[in-house]
Amino acid sequence: MNSVKDVPIQFDYPQQNASGATCIAQAWAKAPRHLAPNEKLEVVKRIKQLLKEKDAALIAHYYVDGDIQDLAMETGGFVSDSLEMARFGKNHAAQNLIVAGVRFMGETAKILSPEKRVFMPDLEATCSLDLGCDATEFAQFRAMHPDRVVVVYANTSAAVKAQADWMVTSSCALAIVHQLKEQGKKILWAPDRHLGRYIQEQTGADMLLWNGACIVHDEFKGEELAALRAKHPNAQVLVHPESPQSVVNQADLVGSTSAMIKAVVDGSATEYIVATDKGILHRMRQLAPHKVLIEAPTAGDSATCKSCAHCPWMAMNGLLDILDCLERESGEVFVAEPTRQEALNCIERMLTFTKDHPDLLAKAQHGFVKNIGVA
Repeated sequence: MNSVKDVPIQFDYPQQNASGATCIAQAWAKAPRHLAPNEKLEVVKRIKQLLKEKDAALIAHYYVDGDIQDLAMETGGFVSDSLEMARFGKNHAAQNLIVAGVRFMGETAKILSPEKRVFMPDLEATCSLDLGCDATEFAQFRAMHPDRVVVVYANTSAAVKAQADWMVTSSCALAIVHQLKEQGKKILWAPDRHLGRYIQEQTGADMLLWNGACIVHDEFKGEELAALRAKHPNAQVLVHPESPQSVVNQADLVGSTSAMIKAVVDGSATEYIVATDKGILHRMRQLAPHKVLIEAPTAGDSATCKSCAHCPWMAMNGLLDILDCLERESGEVFVAEPTRQEALNCIERMLTFTKDHPDLLAKAQHGFVKNIGVA
């Protein structure tokens, strides 16, 4: 395996302005209103009824509101990371899918299941990584490097995926890039620079990175995390690889949301510091009620919010919006041809790989920090 020194990390194309403060403020302004207990009960009851009547399944990401996660589980739907959400939607018998998450998740569901109708609580719920990787700019970037295999993160638009050889999620990116490196491939990676850097360090692959970042994970602070660890010396530190290097370097486990949950459930420690979107804590507390979960810091002691780690676009998903999807068939997702078919190719390649290489995937999902343990 090449050392990191042998293959320096390369960056190109800055993150786009569309992911700036204005878009974030607009997202928070659209956060659903709080429902009174009686109103919530009625809304949930009506949603459950309509899911049955309309042959619909609710699929939710770990980062959305806990009430939505609970509703998905109670109705035979699904709560997971983006990789398993994609699999579930494709394999479920329901002809209508309600995807509670952000736009690229709804697009992926539609790409995989064009015969089904896919709805989202709010079509404007997007992602800073998606916003920061414009399809036209990306096409120019790709054209400049025709000798490289194009690998894009799931957090991109259908138009970007249509230009890729591979789509990956944080659950499988490490294993897939490792295989490509072993085949002697040079890689063009987009859009998250932190995840790209982490994968490059673990695999030694020759990677050219788009310079994007998740606004949630990018805010975790290494210095503040070190101070928090000093206060909780027995706590295990769980870090999502979209986080800065100063945070990743302090992790006991670096991995996807699913890997983090597994670590809390199966781990012997009683305390865990969690560096990802705080929405994941809902599921962690359900599955491991006796464990102590501590939010990783995004700011210093003098800040109003010590840890503000929550995606404003994930927060746009609300129960009333889900009800609206079912009652008025609002928020339907469309992906035009030939973009859908072109994007499908890189997604199916990923799904085939994860099916055929469970051993490599398992090692990557368990967050090997030094390497994925493959000769």
